[in-house]
Amino acid sequence: MDEDDFYDDDEPYYGEPYVIVEKRDAGIGPLLIGLAVGAGLALLLAPQSGEETRQVIVRRARRAQEAAQDLVGDVSGVVVDKFNDVRASVEERIEATLDSVDDKRRRVSSAFHAGRAAAREARGELEQRIAESKAAYKDS
Repeated sequence: MDEDDFYDDDEPYYGEPYVIVEKRDAGIGPLLIGLAVGAGLALLLAPQSGEETRQVIVRRARRAQEAAQDLVGDVSGVVVDKFNDVRASVEERIEATLDSVDDKRRRVSSAFHAGRAAAREARGELEQRIAESKAAYKDS
């Protein structure tokens, strides 16, 4: 059986493989793995005594801890800043929406009162015309 026999006759076989590449941000994981691998290789290749090696390990562990704390501090600062920016933006939008609602409410209330006043005026004019019509009818 030939490789071309595995494909439908309707679909052409191109024969060339293709590669799908997904791009992702690396994050902190590869950094920590690199630190650990580098420290391990340094320990294996270091021509020092056990006590000196332990002191080096302690110093490097402290540096790695400080670097990690600095990184966490930087990342948390960025996250807090972004959160505050988004929060301020949302608060501004809410404020603008509430102002718009208040403006619409005032307009509706004003239109309602104007309509009520116009209805009273129209009723007064109608009652006056009815009274005039009745008086004219009685006089005739």
